[in-house]
Amino acid sequence: MAAALALSLYLAGLAVAFAGPVLALTGAVAAPRLPAAFTWAGAFITIVGFFGVLAAQAGMGASWRVGVDATERTELVTTGAFAVVRNPIFTAMLTTMAGLALLVPTAVSAAALLCLLVAVELQVRLVEEPYLLRTHRQVYASYAAATGRFVPGLGRLRRATPGKPRS
Repeated sequence: MAAALALSLYLAGLAVAFAGPVLALTGAVAAPRLPAAFTWAGAFITIVGFFGVLAAQAGMGASWRVGVDATERTELVTTGAFAVVRNPIFTAMLTTMAGLALLVPTAVSAAALLCLLVAVELQVRLVEEPYLLRTHRQVYASYAAATGRFVPGLGRLRRATPGKPRS
């Protein structure tokens, strides 16, 4: 259920993200006139985020998959960008979308960013992290306790103690 909801929100976010610039270019949605520095910053952040997605995906090597297949076991990647944050692909995707929202600052772009943010949170917290804890057990628990979820140092999982659930 969580995976299906996350996928739906992800696809909605991508569709809305594509629609935002189109609607702004056609004049169907008004975008405020911001100083050119915002436009350049938005373009730069979008490009950096996009290349960050590609780099993080390449860093996963043979372990890269779309979604979670509970019957498949891949190696846990903890090197490269994954040594800094546990979900660099999602961090880079959110960076790309934030850059796009700055580049085309409309309510539509903000909605796309929000859809993606909620989709990523659901996917990571309710689908991927439980799968990785079941599959890689203590190795993942130790990694997650030391490495931030999306930002270095933030969202680390607490080590479980007897009788206390993980956070």
